[in-house]
Amino acid sequence: MNVHFIAIGGAAMHNLALALHHKGYQVTGSDDVIFDPSKTRLEAQGLLPEAFGWYPEKITTNLDAVVLGMHAKADNPELIKAQELGVKIYSYPEFLYEQSKHKTRVVIGGSHGKTTITSMILHVMHYHDRDVDYMVGAQLEGFDVMVKLTEDNDFIVLEGDEYLSSPIDRRPKFHLYKPNIALLSGIAWDHINVFPTYQNYVEQFDIFVNSIVNGGSISYNEEDAEVKRVVETSDNPIRKIAYNTPTYTVANGETLLDTPDGDLPIEIFGKHNLNNLAGAKWICQHMGIDEDDFYEAIATFKGASKRLEKIAETTESVIYKDFAHSPSKVLATTNAVKEQYDHRELIACLELHTYSSLDANFLKEYKNALNKADKAVVFYSPEALKIKKLEAVSEDQIKDAFNRDDLIVFTNPDAFKTFLFNQDLKQKALLLMSSGNYGGLDFQNVSELLKK
Repeated sequence: MNVHFIAIGGAAMHNLALALHHKGYQVTGSDDVIFDPSKTRLEAQGLLPEAFGWYPEKITTNLDAVVLGMHAKADNPELIKAQELGVKIYSYPEFLYEQSKHKTRVVIGGSHGKTTITSMILHVMHYHDRDVDYMVGAQLEGFDVMVKLTEDNDFIVLEGDEYLSSPIDRRPKFHLYKPNIALLSGIAWDHINVFPTYQNYVEQFDIFVNSIVNGGSISYNEEDAEVKRVVETSDNPIRKIAYNTPTYTVANGETLLDTPDGDLPIEIFGKHNLNNLAGAKWICQHMGIDEDDFYEAIATFKGASKRLEKIAETTESVIYKDFAHSPSKVLATTNAVKEQYDHRELIACLELHTYSSLDANFLKEYKNALNKADKAVVFYSPEALKIKKLEAVSEDQIKDAFNRDDLIVFTNPDAFKTFLFNQDLKQKALLLMSSGNYGGLDFQNVSELLKK
């Protein structure tokens, strides 16, 4: 096939382009800007566009398909040309479905936990040399690419994102995969620029559950009241399998999972991650991995990239960074680190960076999210509010929203960095939570804090 990517440089898009290239397809693409690591990875495979920009002349009737990324606009010149010529246009999830419609599709959905659960499943499969197709939203240890597509593999494991499919297809991505086997980990309002009300957001998960094929199954986290309601009230004739957090203990900074063969030391920690593990176990069992083999493999799982990633550690101190930004993720991550290091003071630093997190009306969703931190810090950029065309928020609004009078608030990147590098981390745990970089913080330099 001859496939052209409009906005090839995106994290998801460039991985799909690489997967098709490895499959033997003829791949071309365009974008107005491409950053690393996408740029280097595309260049290494000869897929980097010769020049940035949009070139309608690249669109011809020789193309079998055009894949349209979210970064492109609805008036993109290449898109308009493809529409005029009648070339088949796919969104990213549509094309993934097209590639997997004859496979057993395993789709992991939820407001939080889906990347970690997908990563756990793939780790277990890789450990036991079970070859599967996949799409996951993080770089995994032992995996060269984030998307793999073959002609022969029976299973494909897909991380089911609820964000929109493309500029001209406003359906959430996970509505398009039609799973045979599904999982739903949790529901907590997010993406408020697209789903302006909580009810509107929850409806997307109702649609997801109803999209599971007849005779399919869903494993669901019954500890999440909304997940439980959505799944158990669905009329879809599917098998419904509930899971919950397994028994575990924490001793001397180590998490031990209770298994039929005794306590199993594991690398990951936190109640939310143990809950994720329970969901992953069910899915792996559906895919032919028995319980003993699952436990053997999961003991070596160190976590997905950017999810509770350890930056540095000494006998007295530890530093983690995490992608957490939504209220439920911030709460779960903060609680997890405090539980794991309950004998140490926890300094938790959160950057409000996304559209949702900076919205004045949404801020109240963060109530008590940082309560387990001994010292809680929030950083946000007033410039980001202007760029996103949101109303200004004050320091007092932030403190009220988090329900902490002692919350430390920074709006200046240099002031935040000065604060951070003046911390004495002896007998402390530092947690940095952001989908950004605190206005220019070099995370590589943060490990220097432990040398003080």
